[in-house]
Amino acid sequence: MTGLWLFLLMGVLMSDQSVAPHVFIILGATGDLTRRKLLPALYRLRSQGVLGDDALVVGAALPEMDLKEFRAWAYEALQAVGSHDDKELRHWCDTCLYYQSLKQGSTKDYETLVEYIGTLERQHHLPGNRVLYLALPPTSLPGTIEGLGEAGVTRSHGWARIVVEKPFGHDFPSARMLNTLLHRYFDESQVYRIDHYLGKETVQNMLAFRFANPIFESLWNRDKVESVQITVAEDLGVEHRGAYYQGSGAFRDMVQNHLTQLMTVVAMEVPVAFEADAIRNEKLKALHSITPISAEDVIFGQYTSWQIKGHAIPGYREEAGVPADSTTETYVAMKMEIHNWRWQGVPFYLRTGKRLPRKLTQIAVIFREAPTHLFRSLAPGSIRPNMLLITLQP
Repeated sequence: MTGLWLFLLMGVLMSDQSVAPHVFIILGATGDLTRRKLLPALYRLRSQGVLGDDALVVGAALPEMDLKEFRAWAYEALQAVGSHDDKELRHWCDTCLYYQSLKQGSTKDYETLVEYIGTLERQHHLPGNRVLYLALPPTSLPGTIEGLGEAGVTRSHGWARIVVEKPFGHDFPSARMLNTLLHRYFDESQVYRIDHYLGKETVQNMLAFRFANPIFESLWNRDKVESVQITVAEDLGVEHRGAYYQGSGAFRDMVQNHLTQLMTVVAMEVPVAFEADAIRNEKLKALHSITPISAEDVIFGQYTSWQIKGHAIPGYREEAGVPADSTTETYVAMKMEIHNWRWQGVPFYLRTGKRLPRKLTQIAVIFREAPTHLFRSLAPGSIRPNMLLITLQP
């Protein structure tokens, strides 16, 4: 999945069906996102022939680590996720992976990073194309963006792209401040705000499913649909992310990005073209049409401890980094309505949570019942309305 949405990012870098030579800089290179998602995705693109030896990956993070240690760490991480071609994997790690410590994250440290990138570009005869991927917690974004901008990371002979993972700010004012800071150093066309759920193949196929199939599109409205349910359930707890999760909760971590994005894919009107701006415009129309959500239509919850076959499962308040009196939600269920011609009166139910019975990401479109009950002789409730289930994972 991650390989796919990275490929979409790379798509803007492609000429003649091959990725232009560039340096892919990961800020937060020793973190969990890099280990589990980014490095495997980049190596998968390499294995598919999308990336060549002229696509270098530079990791940057606070920990002091020499090049040999970083390459060994990356190699072990890739082996752990199933990269078994040992010879090719070793070659990629030894020839395409680099590391530069940011130490204290000072202005001088960022200047050193930019100088290091420039040195690699000269050594490998690269044109100066750069992708900056911020695999960082939200609190680190402003300082990192400012450090990179002041160090002149965009002043090269090639182009520059900056990728910002969710969450984008903590609330509306902080998101606007982050946007303003980005635009101080980057043009809007250089900024990529990434929600990796949109890179899932089934999510992308939703657009084709809806707009290339008149059979379904003719049913996709308030006359035929009774309700829409979007579920993102996780069977794990917060694991080692307790301190981060304490500052976000399920609503900020999942609802305002992943679930809302899925909702817009379901609810949006037909875009004028299969292009980023056209699709975004229709999503925005759907978001603007959401009626104010009342407190009665939202439920918050938090998982507690229990036992499975004698094995103790800790509750959220017992997780590392979580205060014993925490009220941070790990479960959210809410109802929203979209006030437009297509969806007026059709409730959209969004729910997500951790430590649920099974891992599942699913969109359920429940159609209206027949106007008459022809089969009255059958047991009540034995004939249920038609339901279209779109399972994104597992």
